[in-house]
Amino acid sequence: MVYHGHVKNGRVELDGPSRLPEGAEVEVTLAPQAGADNDETGPTLYDRLKDFIGSVDDLPPDASVNVDHYLYGHPKP
Repeated sequence: MVYHGHVKNGRVELDGPSRLPEGAEVEVTLAPQAGADNDETGPTLYDRLKDFIGSVDDLPPDASVNVDHYLYGHPKP
């Protein structure tokens, strides 16, 4: 059974009269809104960090392989 409603002051209010049993388990699914960006994944990691790519000049040449050594002092493999 599908009921329709809207959110008001942080609570879901159902449209029209409806009698649900007290304690009934419900599932809420957001309906897509016209003109809204419905991409739930958001920006990619690349998009969020692209401004920092290439901003560090003095890393050792093996930094990507030995990141744990340089950050935490772990022995190199």
